[in-house]
Amino acid sequence: MDAYQINKVLGLVLGTLLVLQTVRILDGAFTPGKVVAAKEERSAEAKGEAAGGAQSIDGLLASASAEHGAQIAKQCEICHNLQEGQGAKVGPDLYGVVDRPVASVAGFNYTAALKAKGGKWTFTALNKWLTDPRIDVPGTAMTFAGLSSEKQRADVIAYLDTLSKNPVPLPKAQ
Repeated sequence: MDAYQINKVLGLVLGTLLVLQTVRILDGAFTPGKVVAAKEERSAEAKGEAAGGAQSIDGLLASASAEHGAQIAKQCEICHNLQEGQGAKVGPDLYGVVDRPVASVAGFNYTAALKAKGGKWTFTALNKWLTDPRIDVPGTAMTFAGLSSEKQRADVIAYLDTLSKNPVPLPKAQ
């Protein structure tokens, strides 16, 4: 096989991989769940419910899917460890995050803005944070863009709650 044929084969392989990656990205951008969740959020806002408010997140947590949240939270693993005792990566360990004091993981260098936030990572606080960390705490170093879907945030919070020896009881359906 001469160099020209090798280049043709490698070009074909690389081109195919590029097309497949593009299709994968586009498929993720147009999932039906995002469209439905966006319509649910607009419907809630039209009814006068506060988007990201305590009542709406409690209602969503009552029917949240920790399994679905685990799938969504895979993107968190780029910067955070989720298993107990693995320590920090770029961000702090998320094991036991629900009801933990904000900026409290020993040895992790939090920004002054996050240290000043205070309080605990309650369901409501996590919902607000996951909506857009940079709006919740201006000056944070976290570059995550947030989750616009309340349902997805509820699922992730339900999953994060399972990452504990003593999970906080989720709200019951009314």
